[in-house]
Amino acid sequence: MNQFQWFSKKMIAFGVALILAVGVLAGCGSEEDVIRVGSKDFTEQLLLGQIAIVALEDAGYQVEDKTGVAGSDKVRSALINDEIDLYWEYTGTAWLMHLQNDEPITDYEECYQKVKEADAEAGLVWLDYAPFNNTYTIMLRREESEALGIQTISELAAYVNENANDLVFAADHEFTARPDGLPALEELYGFQFNPEKINVMDMGIVYKVLKEKQADAGMGFATDARIEAFDLVNLEDDKKFFPVYNPAVVIREEVLDAHPDLADIFNEIAKKLDTETMIRLNYEVDIEERDPRDVAEEWLKAEGLI
Repeated sequence: MNQFQWFSKKMIAFGVALILAVGVLAGCGSEEDVIRVGSKDFTEQLLLGQIAIVALEDAGYQVEDKTGVAGSDKVRSALINDEIDLYWEYTGTAWLMHLQNDEPITDYEECYQKVKEADAEAGLVWLDYAPFNNTYTIMLRREESEALGIQTISELAAYVNENANDLVFAADHEFTARPDGLPALEELYGFQFNPEKINVMDMGIVYKVLKEKQADAGMGFATDARIEAFDLVNLEDDKKFFPVYNPAVVIREEVLDAHPDLADIFNEIAKKLDTETMIRLNYEVDIEERDPRDVAEEWLKAEGLI
């Protein structure tokens, strides 16, 4: 073999090795290795979605952002139908809406264990839940609450029964229809808003409508920073109607089996998300008008999570 032949064989071998190496790298970046993160379309969910995305990227994963889906049922369907790999869901939503149970659960651990066990049969895994409880709340402006002497939902119910046409109620469509929403609330507390006085709108608008006195009462979420910022008050749920809503990452079992480190990543994050933290993060987005990803990344760095 002359020098030219020897050199040619070496170059061919190098070329084959290079092609194989490129193929391996391409395989690592294939669609199967991309983690698809979903979320619902309100502020807190967008924040939780971005927290998941930033944490995954920091851990070296490729991530597809599929956040901002309208409606709990659609995000759940996307998870079951292999359109996303994970998202943050609330225990109360899973128990009442997805699993279609009639009786709400007011104990954090009981609700979590029951939805975790039920979803395991569907190949869905619930990771650790966060300590904050983003349950529904009924709100009034502070000035009206004090002027009318309404601090509880029972007191609101008594007022509505005597002044049915005086009060405009603002809510999103989901709350007016879901089993743990308005119809069941009215039934338990023994009152009914005038249907013509119920204004249905996007969830994010309800707080602004109350602030600007275009409605008298409205539904919201307990951890929303706009309640304090807009001088609204949460009425006491004195009959304990609303169930617990602790969020946890729900992930398809096969994805977790392929990437078991995801449990450690999200469990560490979950235990740091208390009520005070979530209100502050929501405030940064809703009041300070910051981008959810920027807020998520800043918080993860501050907590030493990335």
